[in-house]
Amino acid sequence: MGPVKGDYQELVDEISTLLGTPATLENRDFGLIAFGAHDSDDDSAMDPVRTRSILTRKSTPAVRAWFEGFGIARATGPVRIPAAPDAGVFRDRICLPVRHRGVVLGYVWLLDAEPGPSHARLTAAMEVAARIGELLADEERAGADLSRELRAVLTAERGWQYDMAVATLRTALGPDAEGLHTLVCVAPWTGEDAPSPRTVPGAAALCTLPWHGPAGPYAAGPARTGASRRPAETGAPAGNRTVPASGPGAAPASGGAGHRRPPAGAPADPAQGPSPEPDGGYVPGPGPQRALAVLVRLRSADNLSPATTAAERLRGGAGPAAVAGIAAPRRGLGELDLGRREATAAARAAHAQPRLGPLARWSELGPYRLLTALPEGEPDPAVRALLAPAHTELARTAEVFLDHAGQAGRTAAALGIHRQTLYYRLSRVEQLTGLDLDAGEDRLLLHMALKAARL
Repeated sequence: MGPVKGDYQELVDEISTLLGTPATLENRDFGLIAFGAHDSDDDSAMDPVRTRSILTRKSTPAVRAWFEGFGIARATGPVRIPAAPDAGVFRDRICLPVRHRGVVLGYVWLLDAEPGPSHARLTAAMEVAARIGELLADEERAGADLSRELRAVLTAERGWQYDMAVATLRTALGPDAEGLHTLVCVAPWTGEDAPSPRTVPGAAALCTLPWHGPAGPYAAGPARTGASRRPAETGAPAGNRTVPASGPGAAPASGGAGHRRPPAGAPADPAQGPSPEPDGGYVPGPGPQRALAVLVRLRSADNLSPATTAAERLRGGAGPAAVAGIAAPRRGLGELDLGRREATAAARAAHAQPRLGPLARWSELGPYRLLTALPEGEPDPAVRALLAPAHTELARTAEVFLDHAGQAGRTAAALGIHRQTLYYRLSRVEQLTGLDLDAGEDRLLLHMALKAARL
């Protein structure tokens, strides 16, 4: 069982008595843990920073930046900090860093006044701060065991089991449970176990979960390599010549969907060369995959930097294929299941569409917010044949065409092919799918199906 608030309060009161001034204890994220009683008639003994810390249980970013600028995170002894009225710090302060085995876990704050406490009393106060450090370390070690509690919440279906799992996690987290959080999903996770939250700034709990990542650019298609490919739609061998998108004999640089039909007498199989690889998708290795879910504490809903910092640190140690997704911020734990869906969806989208990653936020997914909500399974019957391995290049052509709003000139340039080749491929797409690419709803269905296949 971890330490209780009374343990911290007794030690803070001990420091207050020792130094003759009220003390305040905050964790390393500047969240209030305990504070000494203020019984002075001198109103100047309470400045706005101390009042806000006690009333709101946290300090502002400006105050935090001011204090951290004096090196308190690196200090091993008392640090004197002058007043800064512009930041609301009207009184000089003494900071006693709370450390355990060389790691800063919190800070004890005291208002400073001449002549100030003696060196002997400050040394004694630092010994008490070290005992506080032991308690905070014990609490963090207990927090490292919350992977089971977090996993229970994220894997339970809505109902009484979910409610019980949330209640258990809420009890384990204590007051932090009602704060602002977000979920981060790092996938694939190749580590043996979830790391300790102590090693991840802002992390309240971590756990591993099953991960069903995308199978590649198109689910039924082959993994991409740099090797040349046979253009399956023509049955002709690939040449080494690419028809330029501009210059003599090239297609015009414009042309919408209404101009995509090949003119009468146009050859059915124009010369074409190898074209650039598409935006790749993640191709997982054999065997089950796992993701790492991280519950990250936030200071404000419009500042996700703690989540992005945690995601980048973990992704860096998970291998080059790993991406991260970040859910929308929420207060409390009641909607962690929704947060998991959002974070997982963002990670899937980052794999499927590299321009969204390697770190994707749910709020910035655009249409992938809808696509990732679709049930997994077989693609729509209209596109099933197009998604076969033999037609990978046709599927890619259709996707690029639709990505460019049906503009033939821009599509041909993006693919590095002649516009007549584009027209031929699009006619083959229509034959395979039975869809009319001049019809808006047919184009919408095809576009959604191709994007969903990447997931």
